[in-house]
Amino acid sequence: MQLPADLVGEMSGKAGGKAKPLKKPKSASKDLDDSDLEFQKKKKEEAAALKALKEKAAGKGGFAKVKGSK
Repeated sequence: MQLPADLVGEMSGKAGGKAKPLKKPKSASKDLDDSDLEFQKKKKEEAAALKALKEKAAGKGGFAKVKGSK
């Protein structure tokens, strides 16, 4: 069964549905000065140190029992 020529292409896809919201434009890259770069470097180092401490702590067992305690 073929559709009449005047109906072809009118209701294709998501006709009448909710429209998608528009995407926000990408923000321009910020110019960073020396203090900003130092701060980012310091944050990365702190994050790496924290991750290393977490891994080290996860490798240890539970708390050791003291003799004589219940």
